[in-house]
Amino acid sequence: MGNHIIDNINALEAVYDAPPSDASLIKESAVITDTYRTLIEAAPFVALASSGPEGLDCSPRGDLNGFVRIHDPKTLMIPDRRGNNRIDTLRNIVRDPRIALLFLIPGSGTTLRVNGTAQLSIEPELLDSFAEQGKPPRSVIVIHIETIYFQCARAIMRAKLWDPASQIDPKSLPSAGDILSEQSIARNDDPFDGGAYDAEWPGRAAKSLW
Repeated sequence: MGNHIIDNINALEAVYDAPPSDASLIKESAVITDTYRTLIEAAPFVALASSGPEGLDCSPRGDLNGFVRIHDPKTLMIPDRRGNNRIDTLRNIVRDPRIALLFLIPGSGTTLRVNGTAQLSIEPELLDSFAEQGKPPRSVIVIHIETIYFQCARAIMRAKLWDPASQIDPKSLPSAGDILSEQSIARNDDPFDGGAYDAEWPGRAAKSLW
């Protein structure tokens, strides 16, 4: 690659020399508008990016439609449901509150981006208000919005993300058990029974979604 690496803003702007379109600037808001509220309430999935001393993290968050609660025009709340207990995102938020969100809505090419800061709450009444099947989250991520704006549909269109014809048969991909078995060998750990893990996973997941 040599001399073809862009390493300063002037060089970058020389390549991307057209100004941003009016629409790309008008769309940005400091508060949740009525139209952005509709998108948030329709989204069952959001990717949450955070930063900490160990580096960056991007975590998938999915739940029932509208699981990201709009508390007020500047504040969102996300319940931290059961997971693998690595808590990478939560460790980051405690030490560096900067976060970014990307909402996805099945069937829609429009995505929604949020930049802001976050903190964790374990207020009992707040946790109880997010309970599903009688199970409250262990914490709630409270997000203070700095900017919110939609992203155009080109990426979704290019990826054909919602096109049934583009879906990949999961059986053609490595399973979680395959990956864990491979990693146990690479780390010289005791052999991991990936087949047993895959066989048990559907039942275990169904009992531990919340």
